[in-house]
Amino acid sequence: MSAVTPAFIVAIPARYGSTRLPAKPLRTIAGVPMVVRVAQRALQAGATQVVVAVDDARIADALAGQGVDVCMTRSDHASGSDRLAECAAHYGWPADTIVVNLQGDEPFAPAAGIREVARALAQDDAPMATLATPITEAHELFDPNVVKLVRASNGRALYFSRAPLPWARDAFAANQNALPDGLPFLRHIGIYAYRAGFLQQYASLSRTPLEQAESLEQLRVLEHGYPIAVRLTPEPFPPGIDTDVDLQRAEAWLSAQR
Repeated sequence: MSAVTPAFIVAIPARYGSTRLPAKPLRTIAGVPMVVRVAQRALQAGATQVVVAVDDARIADALAGQGVDVCMTRSDHASGSDRLAECAAHYGWPADTIVVNLQGDEPFAPAAGIREVARALAQDDAPMATLATPITEAHELFDPNVVKLVRASNGRALYFSRAPLPWARDAFAANQNALPDGLPFLRHIGIYAYRAGFLQQYASLSRTPLEQAESLEQLRVLEHGYPIAVRLTPEPFPPGIDTDVDLQRAEAWLSAQR
């Protein structure tokens, strides 16, 4: 398939309130607010427009002078995709526009990964695309904070879960401290691409039982019968940031890169 990257917009949902990490977008990593670092990554990827969808003026203030657009959105959205749907309506993006949802807690997302998810959507007629990376350690598979996915032979998602998937019945009955060979254990990377028309449609879909049980917004798409294309990321995504411990880990990771 062509390696040409289509034109794409990056939209970043940034919510001020967070149960585990209050004021998360404004928490600093080496003195720079997290949301600013995420916006910088989007610009580096070559997006034609970078929009941060915020629900608090303090986040907008932190982004002043960064060369990105800020869209003020409601504070009661159920997910980041719902927030971006409001953003798409505000800007009136044409229905076939590729919109990449870069999560506001991914300050080290590689530019190559951002471009890859846009390519994945352009090369598939699914209305949505996302990325994954192999799981190599058993503790990752059994960690409910690590979202797993299984996909079909055509590269489309079958299911996403916080539970260990797939379940190697015989191997795990004997030993859960090692991963058996020959099975594609995949960690989901929470970056999405959609066409703007589907983003609007997504927001009109009712929330679903599995989405709410697993707290995974992408399950709304699968439960309503729409496919999601999945590609492997060309470069590692360092873990996103949800807690103070994650922040400390991010500071250490950044220091090690210097």
